Amino acid sequence: MPKLKIYLERENKNKSVIADNIQEALKKLNINPTTVIVTKNNELVTLDSKLSSKDKIRIIPVISGG
Repeated sequence: MPKLKIYLERENKNKSVIADNIQEALKKLNINPTTVIVTKNNELVTLDSKLSSKDKIRIIPVISGG
């Protein structure tokens, strides 16, 4: 499993996690996948996207309003 550096936009900081895919990384970070958008190397990805240690992962909160 690759060690990833993930940027959390809401907290404005990086965290490290070891995971094979996006869903596993979110689970380890205790983030509900329905509340965020995830990009890998500046492209939108799905939860089952495979990861490598060279990937740039960014977790962006979904904002809704009324």
